Amino acid sequence: MNKYRIERVVLDDLERLILLFDEYRVFYGAASDRDGARTFLADRLKLNESVILVVVEGEGEEKRAWGFTQLYPSFSSVTMERLWILNDLFVTAEIRGQGLGAMLLDSAWDYALSTNTKGLSLTTMTENVGAQRLYEAHGYIRDNEFYTYNLFF
Repeated sequence: MNKYRIERVVLDDLERLILLFDEYRVFYGAASDRDGARTFLADRLKLNESVILVVVEGEGEEKRAWGFTQLYPSFSSVTMERLWILNDLFVTAEIRGQGLGAMLLDSAWDYALSTNTKGLSLTTMTENVGAQRLYEAHGYIRDNEFYTYNLFF
């Protein structure tokens, strides 16, 4: 496992993430759009609107991204504290089951702690049982007290 490491994505690293982000979107039923992915991620990074952590292998031209998580800042009005929304977590299909998702969750945890936040919040599809097992194994607790509502435009 030591051949893999976590890095925080900066704008100069963006091209390495595009294919992986596009694969993630396609996994969730979106049409492939690498140009759109590039623009979306570049905007998040330029505007400091998200933190992207990526699991990589190799160096230089041989460096490859295998998975990523993207965190968005939010706040709790009740506790008056910052929290992070773990919005995206993805490991490419060809390498799943090797602990990279756990590495990404641990790195998100470490980042949240280092920024003195209340914690991390996430949602996942009800059919994504594998992800649910991973989250619960890392201490995430399924919310049975609140319902989630959306109003999309």
